[in-house]
Parts: sequence; C-alpha cells; structure tokens
Amino acid sequence: VQLQASGGGFVQPGGSLRLACAASGFRLDYYAIGWFRQAPGKEREWVSCVSTSAGTEHYEDSVKGRFTISRDSAKNALHLQMNSLKPEDTAVYYCNAKLPPRDYWGQGTLVTVSS
Repeated sequence: VQLQASGGGFVQPGGSLRLACAASGFRLDYYAIGWFRQAPGKEREWVSCVSTSAGTEHYEDSVKGRFTISRDSAKNALHLQMNSLKPEDTAVYYCNAKLPPRDYWGQGTLVTVSS
C-alpha cells in the first residue's frame, strides 16, 4: 500500500490549489480515505474525508464551502480542491487511508498561503 501526495505550492490569499493523492496496492473506492494537515508548531488535524460505498463527504468546519474532496476511480486517486485559501491553511497536507487494522499515510505536500 502506497499513497503519493502532490500538488502543493505557494499561493496568495484567495487563491486555489488542487492536491492529488495517487494510491497503489489497494482500491481506494473500498476504504475510507481523506486528508489531514499539520501546520508549523501544531498537531496534525483532520481536514476532510470520503466514506466508502455512498462516498459521503465530510469536512472540518473551517474548510467547509472552500474545499472539495473527490475520488477518481479510474485513476485510483484522491483529490482536494482548495479555493479561497487563507494564511491559516498553510500546512503540510497528508492523505490518509484506513485499511483495518491500520492507517496508511502519504509523505505530505506543503501548502503555503502568503502575500
């Protein structure tokens, strides 16, 4: 099982970025998968996830209405579209997959929002 995150970068406040997480070794359609982030000096926090089967999306309150999570079944990939970015969104973003009994993590991609 491997998760490869990409798409981070530097953007000004109000800008957009699209993160991608390529999964291998398993079909992400069958498992809960999502995004976490860790800002400098802070603990890692959950951002968004999509459940199995119905594919229900969930978002942390501060990103609701700005971020959209989606699965690309054909490419076995997970995306996070981030709009209206704020400086407080600056963090390393990690994709996460829950394959019981353990979690798997990607290597992280850095998002910096600054003027």
